[in-house]
Amino acid sequence: MRYLLIFVAFMLHGCEEKYRYFCQNPDNFHAEPCQKPRCQFTQTCPEYLVAPILEKKVDEVKPNN
Repeated sequence: MRYLLIFVAFMLHGCEEKYRYFCQNPDNFHAEPCQKPRCQFTQTCPEYLVAPILEKKVDEVKPNN
């Protein structure tokens, strides 16, 4: 049991917050590579990567009736 606790503590020690893409990190949303039109070519704009979080902040296109 002691070895299991040591193993779990060792594994959790290595956890850290990392983002797969540079523009996925909220701290980088205003960085130049994350601004349109530059990010559109690589599809790395923040609204593409974290759409559920920014869902209410992204301008939505309203359909014409």
